Amino acid sequence: MKKTITLLTLAFGIHVSHAQLISDNFESYNAGALGPQSSQWTTWSGTEGGAEDGVVSTAQAQSGSKSLYLNSNSTNGGPQDVLLNLGQLYNSGILTFECAMYIPAGKQAYINFQSALNPGVTWGLNWNAADGTFSIDDGITPELATGSYPVETWFTFRIEANLTLGVWKALVNGNVAGVWINGLNSVASINFYPHNANARYYVDDVVVDVQPYTFSNVNAVASGLNMTGNIAGQVLAPKASVTNGGTSAITSFTATLNYNGMDYVQNITGVNIASLAHYTVNFSNVSLVAGNNTATLTISNVNGGTDDVSTDNTIAIQVNPIVPATGKMVVGEEGTGTWCQWCPRGAVFMDRFEEDFDGFWIGIAVHNADPMTVATYDAGIGAMVSGYPSAVVDRGTSVDPSNMYNQFYARLQTAPTAFISTTQTYNAATRELTVTVTANFQANASNAYKLACVLTEDGVTGSGSGWSQSNAYANGNNGVMGGYELLPNPVPASMMVYDHVARAIEPSFAGDANSFPALVNAGETHSRTYTFTLPATWDDTKINIIGMMMDPTGRIDNASKFKLADLVSIDDHAMSANSVSLFPNPAGTSTTLVLNLENPASVEIAVLDINGKTISTRTYGVLADNQLIEMNTALLQAGVYFVQVSIDGMVSTQKLIIE
Repeated sequence: MKKTITLLTLAFGIHVSHAQLISDNFESYNAGALGPQSSQWTTWSGTEGGAEDGVVSTAQAQSGSKSLYLNSNSTNGGPQDVLLNLGQLYNSGILTFECAMYIPAGKQAYINFQSALNPGVTWGLNWNAADGTFSIDDGITPELATGSYPVETWFTFRIEANLTLGVWKALVNGNVAGVWINGLNSVASINFYPHNANARYYVDDVVVDVQPYTFSNVNAVASGLNMTGNIAGQVLAPKASVTNGGTSAITSFTATLNYNGMDYVQNITGVNIASLAHYTVNFSNVSLVAGNNTATLTISNVNGGTDDVSTDNTIAIQVNPIVPATGKMVVGEEGTGTWCQWCPRGAVFMDRFEEDFDGFWIGIAVHNADPMTVATYDAGIGAMVSGYPSAVVDRGTSVDPSNMYNQFYARLQTAPTAFISTTQTYNAATRELTVTVTANFQANASNAYKLACVLTEDGVTGSGSGWSQSNAYANGNNGVMGGYELLPNPVPASMMVYDHVARAIEPSFAGDANSFPALVNAGETHSRTYTFTLPATWDDTKINIIGMMMDPTGRIDNASKFKLADLVSIDDHAMSANSVSLFPNPAGTSTTLVLNLENPASVEIAVLDINGKTISTRTYGVLADNQLIEMNTALLQAGVYFVQVSIDGMVSTQKLIIE
């Protein structure tokens, strides 16, 4: 996803000008090692003049004839590791860093901010750039800002960090790419590190400045807007950040999110936001549509009136989400084990993907050498991953679970050869589960494609040997990791709950060799059936049924997921007050909208396409109790749609996939 953000007004307080802290265009140095020629530039280890040092080059320059050149031929990066030492630890005021950068085509770049005097203790920011796009994280939260940069062209990268308020902003060529609340608000040095064998970049015209921040009396700062998703078709719960940049407490305000022609309003009252404190505003039922659209956050009516600095009350974000290939589901298989001290990281990111990409992502935790191991599955994944924890996305190249994003986005936009679905029957008395996996082909294929069926279980617990989780993050020794930094090492079995656990795979890791005839034409449908008997120790209400199809290279072409707990008739469907659901979904020629109305209410239903265009609307008047509304979808082309249900003006949005 590419985002550009425009702050309609200045959001970081009153600036007081003074001399710049650092300004370096490299023109005063001779070509060669940088460190011995400069009092501010050094290396990560402090050893200057050798292979770790930066190189002053005349091959490229933004201004003059020289720049700093960084490159690596090592898989693990380096040996260059260049540090711009700011001379002290800054933890207040507004720190601004700007540099010009040139990244050749096909090459990558990396910069980080060190938040302690000694490098290697805490990272306050990581900036990764590759193939014309970049992302920023703080070592805890990924994709705090994303955007694009021109390849093989000099561009300006800028960070404005209000260390007093904890509000950071990133810009490329003057366009704001993100505004966020940063977890670490101190900067001591800036690290330029060619982090892999494909890293090569030039840096010029480096400027670092620090200015004081001046408080006003009442000042609510619009300090961040996170749409919480970047895939067209997602129904989101955006989060806005409001920071008290004044000295008086904020007790009430109105937050308005405008997106795709609709206003979402939250009136916040009864709060007491102290000076420097942050407050999160939660919105809901915002459907992310394809195309470049503006999302605008406005803070108004602060403490019942207008605050002293009204110029920082608005953020406008240009949101241009990824458009997924129709009917595509991406599978992430993680190699993990309770013996593995770094595997809590895998659990955290598998959970994060499940939350952030629901409806487009299927996570499977394949355990090794512990009580949850499935031998055949473990052997298959073990041959693909490079260590523990590691993951493969649609059975591609092994990556750390924290680095699955790029592969996920690429696979999500890859059109599948077939849509995958499952039908299932379950006998609760005998615990026999029969699953039919069906491939509806969208393109011609052959019998080199293979079907398989996987069962996973959430909420798995156990006791005894092998159930405690080894934890390298205990006591915060290796940073924050989804709460594991607050747990001991090992985490006792009584405190552990394991999700996404692979329980069975049929007929094999590679798939069913008899899935299809020699030639398959687009439009044909083929199925295979598999039978499982669930052990009594498995919780059948937490079993997930995953159908998948492998392509001739062994990669997963497409998949589907169904919760066994949903295997009930519509008449027996357990619904909460005013609940809304669609069944089946994905659908073919029809689907049923299931309503459970706590009280009689006026109901209106609208169907929108992925671009947010209304296809049809219908008013049903006042309805009551349980309602089953049949919807004819035969005329809808395959793709993603939204069904918006208005119940007495309260809107609920459901994503509907048409196969």
